[in-house]
Amino acid sequence: MEQLEFFQVPSPCVGVCTVDNRGYCQGCMRKREERFNWLSYTSAQQLHIIKLCKQRYYRKMKKERLQQSIEEQADINGQQELF
Repeated sequence: MEQLEFFQVPSPCVGVCTVDNRGYCQGCMRKREERFNWLSYTSAQQLHIIKLCKQRYYRKMKKERLQQSIEEQADINGQQELF
């Protein structure tokens, strides 16, 4: 049985509506269908999507930190980029 929600779940949209190479909005990390169908989802579904967005964001940040670390290590080792 689903719990009654008294308040509407606010959209995670931050107004940065561009899509990355994986199809996620770079502002809120939602997929296209999640953005387009937001108002038709139940509160429980919306909260689940927000949880997924947080996970996507953390994975993206982890990947970027790893890439930055690799680049910094290459600079330290004298392996400068050629271009």
